Amino acid sequence: MTGPGKVLLGHGSGGRLSRELVEKVFLRSFSNPALRPLEDAAEITVGGASLAFTTDSYVVTPVEFPGADIGRVAVCGTVNDLAVKGARPAALSAGFILEEGFPMELLLRITSSMRRAAAEAGVSIVTGDTKVVEKGKADGIFINTAGVGLIPPGRRLASAAVKAGDVVIVSGRLADHGVAVMNARNRLGLEGGIRSDAAPLNAMIEAALRVPGVRCMRDITRGGLATVLNEVSGACGLGAEIDEDSVPVAPATRKACALLGLDPFYVANEGKIALFAAPGSAEKILKALRSNRYGRRAALVGRMVKEARPRVRLQTSIGGARIMLSLEGEQLPRIC
Repeated sequence: MTGPGKVLLGHGSGGRLSRELVEKVFLRSFSNPALRPLEDAAEITVGGASLAFTTDSYVVTPVEFPGADIGRVAVCGTVNDLAVKGARPAALSAGFILEEGFPMELLLRITSSMRRAAAEAGVSIVTGDTKVVEKGKADGIFINTAGVGLIPPGRRLASAAVKAGDVVIVSGRLADHGVAVMNARNRLGLEGGIRSDAAPLNAMIEAALRVPGVRCMRDITRGGLATVLNEVSGACGLGAEIDEDSVPVAPATRKACALLGLDPFYVANEGKIALFAAPGSAEKILKALRSNRYGRRAALVGRMVKEARPRVRLQTSIGGARIMLSLEGEQLPRIC
């Protein structure tokens, strides 16, 4: 394994080191047919029904930032992981690790935000757990959420199902979440009203899935769009060709990334998906996404192509091309 035999901060980035940790430690220990595809949620069968099951932990700092907070991100992240698997979210759990001295008023604001996000998604938080650790043994609050959802009969989405010629669609502007968190954490005073995009996307996704031809969807979180594209490319054995000018990024966010030396393709989002679909379905899918407020800026950004080996090629704004690899190391720590 890369590194000096210890866990590195980069192992939590969602990029190459995260993938290496999962494959060489967790997959090695827990390998089974449901886990091996390493999708956003596992597909399991119970009593003849197909279910999606997912879990995630949230350690963002600060816990409140423009547009969202750690609680909203936790609910939306789990709902979206179920929805991109084609599931209709049914129920969530919430586990809290609290540091001694954490303000009760702030905790109530966070749980109230979770309640509102769950109500927006049409799902309930039905079980949970709480632990309190001594002061100095945590960083205020950590949240773990898990979720289960029902996959309708006949609906199968998987990265391995993507075919040559399929289009790549993103549901909106990239990088707002990561930049909003960094701005709040470091009090950078960046202008332009940059806000987290954290949102439950299950209604938007359900509308897109009414259009035949969707092969795969992925939640664009840690590691950004570039890492998601590399993961899908590796799973289906195809290359991806992406047009930089077609990828939506808000002007204020683009300027902030340029100022801070960040690449929007690697910055995390909490309310965006990448969708892979048959080319003949593209216009109807875009229309379906844009009919929802969270997908109004959906855009077709590229295509999947046959390559000698899977890779992601970006056609740049200046007329050149570059290969985009999965995220290396940690671009922005503690963003979700």
